[in-house]
Amino acid sequence: MATQDAAPAGVSFDTDEETRLILQSIDDFIEQEVEPLEDELGDTWSNPRKRHEDDGRMVPEVVEALQEVRKRSADAGFYAMNLPEEVGGEGVSNVTWYRAMKHVASRGPGLHSAMLAGPEGPKPLLMQAEGDQVEKYLKPAVRGEKSTAFAQTEPGAGSDSPAMKTSAEKDGDEWVINGRKQWITNAPYADFVQVFARTSPQEEMGRYGGITCFIVEADEFEIASLNNAHSAIGRQGEIALDDVRVPEDRVLGDVDTAFYDAMDFLSLGRLEIGGRAVGHTQYLLEEGTQYANDREAFGRPIGKFQGISHKLAEGKARMYAADAAGLQLAWKMDNGEQAIEDSSIVKYLSTNVMFDVADDVVQVHGGNGLAEDNDFMTELETAKLLRIVEGTDEIQLNTIAKQMGVN
Repeated sequence: MATQDAAPAGVSFDTDEETRLILQSIDDFIEQEVEPLEDELGDTWSNPRKRHEDDGRMVPEVVEALQEVRKRSADAGFYAMNLPEEVGGEGVSNVTWYRAMKHVASRGPGLHSAMLAGPEGPKPLLMQAEGDQVEKYLKPAVRGEKSTAFAQTEPGAGSDSPAMKTSAEKDGDEWVINGRKQWITNAPYADFVQVFARTSPQEEMGRYGGITCFIVEADEFEIASLNNAHSAIGRQGEIALDDVRVPEDRVLGDVDTAFYDAMDFLSLGRLEIGGRAVGHTQYLLEEGTQYANDREAFGRPIGKFQGISHKLAEGKARMYAADAAGLQLAWKMDNGEQAIEDSSIVKYLSTNVMFDVADDVVQVHGGNGLAEDNDFMTELETAKLLRIVEGTDEIQLNTIAKQMGVN
């Protein structure tokens, strides 16, 4: 597979042969490995009311199916294929990873959404694992055998994460962690969590210094509550850390530098969201177009009315722009750029076009768009969620303005 070090000198929007084969293999994998799991689950999967316990937690059968998809995908070489080969990945380029994210999402909602590593999977921050951390946490995460969570957000510190209150104090050869983390994706099911805590005061280390990342195992913290966000019921939780003691060898990376380390990989998270959002938009436009051609009113298909056709055409045009921006971001990253401004543009454009298209597709379907037995309202909720995670619209616009030099 093509490596990130082998990025092309020029810009090309062609899907190279290697990536084309990967995308084709993804389709085969979904049909042969994932769809049979959905069939086995039956109503437990197809009926959203049966996927969750009374408190919102996913039922064990669904949790096990998602775990199985991750493991099978890792075995097939897909799950964390953007990570280096030395830790079990395939070293594919960011362009290929973006295209794969988009391709999987273009099939709509389903268990297949778990086949490429998301917030529960290994990210570059975990690549800082050293010593026993590599075999105990990093490689099992790459193989889909263990899942993790990224615990940075707090009840009083979301976008302003350096204002976090969670602290860790050194006590002999251990660190004692106290605090609360909220809206942490996969927290209820994670085998271990990457917890950010302040280890030195801001006045000594500066606003972004003095923060350290710790590996905390599932039996060392409590899930205080589930944060049942729309479209992510049962997937997020509040983590309670009360005098949690972890040994020194659970520090991930260097003490006091975790915030800077996380920012180094900010563009990747936004690229991944961009790929997902563009893929979901493609799925929505295909569904909306089919319905507009099939549904008749006043003696002709509703797609003949400009009020319908223009919604879909405008969505296609805006998706085209968001996709082009995503490919340019991926290309710049493959050429060694952090591309902070580009990543904010991609995140803002892609999630907003998905939101608007999802809203329009619900409208195109009329009363049917509101029905529980289709995915359109769930897609609209997912789009709203994607506009908030990894930095809200407002944060993205602030970043773009700052990069432009606007005071």
